[in-house]
Amino acid sequence: MENLAPNPTKIATKWALIYVVVSIVITYTFQYLDIAESPVKYVAYIPFIAFCFLAQKEFKDQLGGFITFGKAFNTGFRYALFSGLLLGIFIYIYLQFLSPEMLTKSMEQQEAQMAEKGLSQEQIDKAIEMGKKLGPMLGAVATAISSLIFGSIVSLVGAAILKREPSVYDIPDEPRADQTV
Repeated sequence: MENLAPNPTKIATKWALIYVVVSIVITYTFQYLDIAESPVKYVAYIPFIAFCFLAQKEFKDQLGGFITFGKAFNTGFRYALFSGLLLGIFIYIYLQFLSPEMLTKSMEQQEAQMAEKGLSQEQIDKAIEMGKKLGPMLGAVATAISSLIFGSIVSLVGAAILKREPSVYDIPDEPRADQTV
Protein backbone atom coordinates (compact mmCIF):
# COMPACT_ATOMS: atom_id res chain seq x y z
CA MET A 1 0.00 0.00 0.00
CA GLU A 2 1.24 3.47 -0.87
CA ASN A 3 2.28 5.82 1.94
CA LEU A 4 0.34 9.08 1.63
CA ALA A 5 2.18 12.28 2.50
CA PRO A 6 0.59 14.43 5.18
CA ASN A 7 -1.44 17.35 3.88
CA PRO A 8 -0.55 20.74 5.44
CA THR A 9 -3.73 22.33 4.07
CA LYS A 10 -5.93 19.79 5.82
CA ILE A 11 -4.08 20.29 9.12
CA ALA A 12 -4.13 24.10 8.82
CA THR A 13 -7.83 24.10 7.99
CA LYS A 14 -8.65 21.90 10.97
CA TRP A 15 -6.83 24.20 13.40
CA ALA A 16 -8.27 27.32 11.76
CA LEU A 17 -11.81 26.00 12.26
CA ILE A 18 -11.05 25.22 15.90
CA TYR A 19 -9.60 28.71 16.35
CA VAL A 20 -12.64 30.41 14.80
CA VAL A 21 -15.01 28.51 17.11
CA VAL A 22 -12.91 29.51 20.13
CA SER A 23 -12.80 33.09 18.83
CA ILE A 24 -16.58 33.23 18.52
CA VAL A 25 -16.92 32.04 22.12
CA ILE A 26 -14.40 34.65 23.27
CA THR A 27 -16.16 37.40 21.29
CA TYR A 28 -19.53 36.69 22.85
CA THR A 29 -17.98 36.26 26.31
CA PHE A 30 -16.32 39.67 26.04
CA GLN A 31 -19.58 41.19 24.79
CA TYR A 32 -21.57 39.60 27.59
CA LEU A 33 -19.07 40.74 30.25
CA ASP A 34 -18.74 44.15 28.54
CA ILE A 35 -14.95 44.01 28.55
CA ALA A 36 -14.35 44.41 24.82
CA GLU A 37 -12.44 47.67 25.33
CA SER A 38 -10.31 46.60 28.30
CA PRO A 39 -6.74 45.29 28.08
CA VAL A 40 -8.17 41.80 28.71
CA LYS A 41 -9.05 41.72 24.98
CA TYR A 42 -5.45 40.77 24.25
CA VAL A 43 -6.14 37.35 25.77
CA ALA A 44 -7.80 36.53 22.46
CA TYR A 45 -4.34 36.35 20.83
CA ILE A 46 -3.30 33.38 22.96
CA PRO A 47 -5.49 30.78 21.17
CA PHE A 48 -4.38 32.14 17.77
CA ILE A 49 -0.73 31.69 18.66
CA ALA A 50 -1.26 28.32 20.36
CA PHE A 51 -3.25 26.83 17.47
CA CYS A 52 -0.68 28.03 14.94
CA PHE A 53 2.04 26.19 16.87
CA LEU A 54 -0.20 23.14 17.21
CA ALA A 55 -0.83 23.05 13.45
CA GLN A 56 2.91 23.21 12.78
CA LYS A 57 3.61 20.59 15.47
CA GLU A 58 0.97 18.20 14.10
CA PHE A 59 2.45 18.46 10.61
CA LYS A 60 5.94 17.85 12.03
CA ASP A 61 4.69 14.78 13.89
CA GLN A 62 3.04 13.42 10.75
CA LEU A 63 6.33 13.86 8.92
CA GLY A 64 8.04 11.60 11.45
CA GLY A 65 9.36 14.27 13.83
CA PHE A 66 11.39 16.15 11.21
CA ILE A 67 10.39 19.33 9.41
CA THR A 68 12.18 21.99 7.43
CA PHE A 69 11.78 25.66 8.24
CA GLY A 70 9.92 26.18 4.96
CA LYS A 71 7.40 23.40 5.54
CA ALA A 72 6.75 24.58 9.10
CA PHE A 73 6.29 28.17 7.95
CA ASN A 74 4.04 27.05 5.09
CA THR A 75 1.74 25.20 7.46
CA GLY A 76 1.55 28.18 9.84
CA PHE A 77 0.96 30.59 6.97
CA ARG A 78 -1.92 28.46 5.67
CA TYR A 79 -3.37 28.38 9.17
CA ALA A 80 -3.15 32.18 9.39
CA LEU A 81 -4.70 32.60 5.94
CA PHE A 82 -7.64 30.28 6.64
CA SER A 83 -8.14 31.70 10.13
CA GLY A 84 -8.17 35.25 8.80
CA LEU A 85 -10.64 34.46 6.03
CA LEU A 86 -13.01 32.52 8.28
CA LEU A 87 -12.78 35.06 11.09
CA GLY A 88 -13.33 37.89 8.59
CA ILE A 89 -16.53 36.21 7.44
CA PHE A 90 -17.65 35.86 11.06
CA ILE A 91 -16.83 39.51 11.83
CA TYR A 92 -18.87 40.67 8.86
CA ILE A 93 -21.88 38.58 9.91
CA TYR A 94 -21.40 39.60 13.54
CA LEU A 95 -21.30 43.35 12.85
CA GLN A 96 -23.91 43.34 10.08
CA PHE A 97 -26.54 40.96 11.47
CA LEU A 98 -25.80 39.35 14.84
CA SER A 99 -24.67 42.31 16.95
CA PRO A 100 -24.96 45.57 15.00
CA GLU A 101 -25.09 47.40 18.34
CA MET A 102 -21.36 46.68 18.70
CA LEU A 103 -20.72 48.67 15.51
CA THR A 104 -22.94 51.47 16.81
CA LYS A 105 -21.06 51.49 20.11
CA SER A 106 -17.75 51.67 18.25
CA MET A 107 -19.05 54.53 16.07
CA GLU A 108 -20.08 56.47 19.19
CA GLN A 109 -16.59 56.10 20.65
CA GLN A 110 -15.03 57.25 17.38
CA GLU A 111 -17.40 60.20 17.23
CA ALA A 112 -16.20 61.32 20.66
CA GLN A 113 -12.56 60.93 19.60
CA MET A 114 -13.14 62.97 16.43
CA ALA A 115 -14.83 65.73 18.45
CA GLU A 116 -11.80 65.82 20.78
CA LYS A 117 -9.54 66.26 17.74
CA GLY A 118 -11.51 69.34 16.74
CA LEU A 119 -13.27 68.05 13.64
CA SER A 120 -16.42 69.91 12.57
CA GLN A 121 -19.82 68.31 13.12
CA GLU A 122 -20.22 67.99 9.35
CA GLN A 123 -16.95 66.04 9.06
CA ILE A 124 -17.91 63.84 11.99
CA ASP A 125 -21.34 63.11 10.48
CA LYS A 126 -19.79 62.15 7.12
CA ALA A 127 -17.29 59.85 8.81
CA ILE A 128 -19.95 58.19 10.97
CA GLU A 129 -22.26 57.70 7.99
CA MET A 130 -19.41 56.12 6.02
CA GLY A 131 -18.54 53.92 9.00
CA LYS A 132 -22.10 52.69 9.33
CA LYS A 133 -22.23 51.78 5.63
CA LEU A 134 -18.83 50.18 5.32
CA GLY A 135 -18.09 49.21 8.93
CA PRO A 136 -18.86 45.48 8.71
CA MET A 137 -16.97 45.08 5.43
CA LEU A 138 -13.99 47.10 6.63
CA GLY A 139 -13.97 45.11 9.87
CA ALA A 140 -13.93 41.85 7.94
CA VAL A 141 -11.17 42.94 5.58
CA ALA A 142 -9.07 44.41 8.40
CA THR A 143 -9.49 41.20 10.40
CA ALA A 144 -8.43 39.01 7.48
CA ILE A 145 -5.38 41.13 6.65
CA SER A 146 -4.23 41.62 10.24
CA SER A 147 -4.64 37.90 10.95
CA LEU A 148 -2.49 37.08 7.94
CA ILE A 149 0.24 39.54 8.93
CA PHE A 150 0.26 38.55 12.61
CA GLY A 151 0.01 34.88 11.66
CA SER A 152 3.00 35.19 9.33
CA ILE A 153 5.09 36.52 12.20
CA VAL A 154 3.88 33.77 14.52
CA SER A 155 4.56 31.20 11.78
CA LEU A 156 8.12 32.43 11.39
CA VAL A 157 8.73 32.08 15.12
CA GLY A 158 7.06 28.67 15.23
CA ALA A 159 9.04 27.45 12.23
CA ALA A 160 12.29 28.58 13.83
CA ILE A 161 11.42 26.76 17.07
CA LEU A 162 10.03 23.56 15.52
CA LYS A 163 12.38 23.02 12.59
CA ARG A 164 14.34 19.83 12.86
CA GLU A 165 15.97 18.35 9.83
CA PRO A 166 17.27 14.79 9.95
CA SER A 167 20.99 14.36 10.40
CA VAL A 168 22.99 11.53 8.87
CA TYR A 169 22.52 9.66 12.14
CA ASP A 170 18.73 9.89 11.90
CA ILE A 171 18.50 8.30 8.46
CA PRO A 172 17.79 4.57 8.81
CA ASP A 173 20.43 2.26 7.40
CA GLU A 174 19.46 0.77 4.06
CA PRO A 175 20.92 -2.60 3.14
CA ARG A 176 23.43 -2.30 0.32
CA ALA A 177 23.05 -4.34 -2.83
CA ASP A 178 26.01 -6.54 -1.92
CA GLN A 179 24.57 -7.37 1.54
CA THR A 180 22.13 -10.18 2.20
CA VAL A 181 19.11 -9.54 4.31
